[in-house]
Amino acid sequence: MHHLFRLVLGQRDLSRAGDLFSLEDAVIEDCLSEALEEIKAISCSPDYLTNDNDQAVVEICITRITTAIRETRSIERHGAALVSLWESCLEHNLQPQGKDEDTPHAKIASDITSCILQNYNQPPVMALAVPVAVKFLQGGNKELSRNMSSYLSLAAIAKADLLAEHTEAITCSVLRGTDHSRGGYTGTRTVPLLKLKTPPSPHRAALLTDLRL
Repeated sequence: MHHLFRLVLGQRDLSRAGDLFSLEDAVIEDCLSEALEEIKAISCSPDYLTNDNDQAVVEICITRITTAIRETRSIERHGAALVSLWESCLEHNLQPQGKDEDTPHAKIASDITSCILQNYNQPPVMALAVPVAVKFLQGGNKELSRNMSSYLSLAAIAKADLLAEHTEAITCSVLRGTDHSRGGYTGTRTVPLLKLKTPPSPHRAALLTDLRL
């Protein structure tokens, strides 16, 4: 791992975290997966929810890492580590605290989502991401669910086969969101694209009837 990442993450040194943006993307690209693994360990620690310093360090490091991944186009290389961190957020509370205040792990998930799912036209990345995205649809956080639904609609257009095995879960999510408050509206665009890929089911039949799809 680059020595600055080791310092910032190893010692939770918030005062040096901003210096990561002074490094060239190519200089740190090799160590991004290792840094993501360290971030996962930090975010899963028992005191993370109450440690504002650690949360700030993680937020800055994730921003730096996702920027570097985009700029170096290295999502396939670091996708597994990124998805692993993303999925770990599902083990924690994602429900907003107070009015529109995301939990620390909901913030991590939100920061990572676009970096992963904007690659909806890259099958190797989506093969890792789609099963996790479907879990987020069922996770109860309205904003995350809405974002997942939007990206899955794009993925269904680009490569419906990747989503076909998850048709049942996606359909159930849309049925729960028919009030359009949990991403259901966008999700209704996804189901018709998948319906030819899988056998009919009672859930999907109900959805298509209710929404006239």
